Amino acid sequence: MHLSRTRTKPVSVFIVDDYEFVRVGLQTMLSRHDEINVVGEARTVKDAISESCRLQPDVVLMEVCLSSGSGVEACRAIRGSCPNTRVLLLSFYEDNEAVLATMAGEASGYLLKHMNAEELLHAILAVAQGRSILDPAMTQPLLTRMQLQHEATPAPKREPLSAQQHRILALVAEGKTNKEIGALLELSDKTVKSSIRFLFQEMNLTRRAQAAALFTHNSISGKRSTDNHTNQLNLVTGCDLV
Repeated sequence: MHLSRTRTKPVSVFIVDDYEFVRVGLQTMLSRHDEINVVGEARTVKDAISESCRLQPDVVLMEVCLSSGSGVEACRAIRGSCPNTRVLLLSFYEDNEAVLATMAGEASGYLLKHMNAEELLHAILAVAQGRSILDPAMTQPLLTRMQLQHEATPAPKREPLSAQQHRILALVAEGKTNKEIGALLELSDKTVKSSIRFLFQEMNLTRRAQAAALFTHNSISGKRSTDNHTNQLNLVTGCDLV
């Protein structure tokens, strides 16, 4: 995934975690990169919300399970008061509420803490550019939830996707913006938007993250392989449908 380097100033990051060694470790690791500026840290939900609203960072790294409360609820409060601040949820384990918050656009991403430094940096820069990100370990639970929703609402018989529709879906799964898709396929922005809306309606999808997860699942089923964990991260553009 290519990330734009046109940004003229570092991405400001605020860290929220119960444990000092985690906060210090993240700050030390991220401070090695010129693209990142760690502007503060917090241990509690209350401080996370108040300091995030005061500092207005580009990205908040938020532990999901805090001893003082829910990181997801803190995320919602921050997004409600500071809509330009994006929240990247982190956890040692899978959390359904965090996945749903990411899917609903309340959080810009959710990663498990088994990622390495390069993957975390990649995720922060992606989120700062308006993309959303979901750890590949979350893909199967997401697909299971989508399947249950699909079974509860039977869909009418659909025609197979055209070659162009398949290419558009693949580019959506890669995290391309509508503008990038249009440039690559020589299509107008209006055509790309209408095509994506049609695809989502036909496939009973509401979020680009769902499209990315579905396409990734189908690619794996078709025995396509990826070179490394970073390339497996399902990057999807923005919090809007199209």
